[in-house]
Amino acid sequence: FMILVYIFETYLDLRQHHAHKLPTLPKPLVGVISQEKFEKSRSYSLDKSYFHFVHEFVSKLMDFAILYFGILPWFWKRSEEFLVYAGLNAESEIWLTLAFLAGLSFWSQIIDLPFSLYSTFVIEERHGFNKQTIWLFFWDMIKGIALSIVIGPPIVAAIIVIVQKGGPYLAIYLWAFMLVLSLVMMTIYPVLIAPLFNKFTPLAEGDLRVKIEKLASSLNFPLKKLFVVDGSTRSSHSNAYMYGFFKNKRIVLYDTLIQQCKNDEEVVAVIAHELGHWKLNHTMYTFIAVQILTLLQFGGYTLVRNSKDLFQSFGFDTQPVIIGLILFQHTVTPLQHIVSFSLNLVSRAFEFQADAFAKKLGYAEPLRAGLIKLQEENLSAMNTDPWYSAYHYSHPPLVERLTAIDQLDKKTE
Repeated sequence: FMILVYIFETYLDLRQHHAHKLPTLPKPLVGVISQEKFEKSRSYSLDKSYFHFVHEFVSKLMDFAILYFGILPWFWKRSEEFLVYAGLNAESEIWLTLAFLAGLSFWSQIIDLPFSLYSTFVIEERHGFNKQTIWLFFWDMIKGIALSIVIGPPIVAAIIVIVQKGGPYLAIYLWAFMLVLSLVMMTIYPVLIAPLFNKFTPLAEGDLRVKIEKLASSLNFPLKKLFVVDGSTRSSHSNAYMYGFFKNKRIVLYDTLIQQCKNDEEVVAVIAHELGHWKLNHTMYTFIAVQILTLLQFGGYTLVRNSKDLFQSFGFDTQPVIIGLILFQHTVTPLQHIVSFSLNLVSRAFEFQADAFAKKLGYAEPLRAGLIKLQEENLSAMNTDPWYSAYHYSHPPLVERLTAIDQLDKKTE
């Protein structure tokens, strides 16, 4: 199945690569996007496409090798030997699992490092997006590893204990634990973790702040804090997002977003789109869908976790908890692709609805202008293959979004 998916996805990649090579803009963007920006976008997209082909081939080759040569059971045995050598309890599944995951994570970091360096300091640098130094790159990596060391072990230990003692209600216990964990992480990440990598400062007093607060107030959005994050220290790509529970909502603007938009109205229009997701309950619907899928997935895991045949077919003589979870992920890969595709379809529908919401608030023109400006500044692909877009994109391409906004105008007329 992995081979078939790779062949299918490579076919889609080739279709998209061909779309990148098209020498002209799609009709809806003619006269809207400058030829200079189009040529830069095309060059950037082709560079990323060539890189993607190589990266995917190496990644799939590694996945095949791990399965065919039994790398996972080999790593498990080496982890046991390491614990004995280090004088730690090799009989403890928790210690053994932590050693196994540490070795696997280290191996993964080493394999992926050349690709990350090339992507950041060659492709992104070549097209003017990279703003970070090699020191900052490795410092971020070190902080990420340190966080994994602090946060990872308690979570892994808790999962192992839950599986060992879960009994017939294991799926519910695992789901409840992951639900609580996700809520905790959503709470502490923006407050404790994100500031380790970026600087968050309150948006300065002025017209932009007044307009955003006025918009939030008109929608009864409980805005408590409005931040600007220094995304420009690492990349010139732009974004905006909101987070927080109940009556404690916060909005974060990338400094690059403010710099790239021509005026305050375009920034406010982007925020209106984001608030549309909140007002239309898209975040809640997505969260509920993810929880249902998580519960079903854990339910499936409970059915196969005691299958000796499953573990033996992958080269394991024992049935460790973490290995069972990893193997189960392999066995449900076909279903995961279907679910991912379905979620993309829903996400695309939500994006159209959020655009329509912003238009109803009177932000049609600044939203159009903002979307076009962000497309230009981020050098996003101008020509997209419809099959590739439908399969991979969680957000509709610019052409589809502008067309949808125009159709709303016609319906209104």
